[in-house]
Amino acid sequence: MEIKIRPAVFTDLDTILEIINHQILHSTSIYDYEPRDFETHKLWFEDKLAQDLPVIVAETENGTIGYATYGSFRHKIGYRFTVEHSVYVAEEFLGKGVGKLLLAELIQLAKKQKYHTMIGVIDSENKGSIAFHKKYGFEAVGVIKESGYKFDRWLSSVFMQLILE
Repeated sequence: MEIKIRPAVFTDLDTILEIINHQILHSTSIYDYEPRDFETHKLWFEDKLAQDLPVIVAETENGTIGYATYGSFRHKIGYRFTVEHSVYVAEEFLGKGVGKLLLAELIQLAKKQKYHTMIGVIDSENKGSIAFHKKYGFEAVGVIKESGYKFDRWLSSVFMQLILE
């Protein structure tokens, strides 16, 4: 299976929306409760483009199978060199190297845009994602206990950081 990484375009939004809505409904990788609608997601995409923030996709000959992006970590001027990233892969393609390609490209884009730090905020139960990030040099730098609530239970957030050289 050949996987290509490229910038997302408007026609990718339906598939990106399917991927994120599946995660919202079935996982703790995102602490949202309600699926997103197309119009809200379109505004999200337009806002990313307007701010020169990447949205990239992984695709095979059959279409888009994952996406990644980053955005502001916090909205204070002193945090302007830090971004928080997200990587999501369609369920049937997990463990096939898609996330690896997306994260590697995001790291390169962040370096090109002169960011200093990337942050990942990962549910503490998601041991796979934590191990995945460690492979790329991210360090666990803190845990915020019971910072989220989903599926009738408290969830803790692990903050992982990569200093970009």
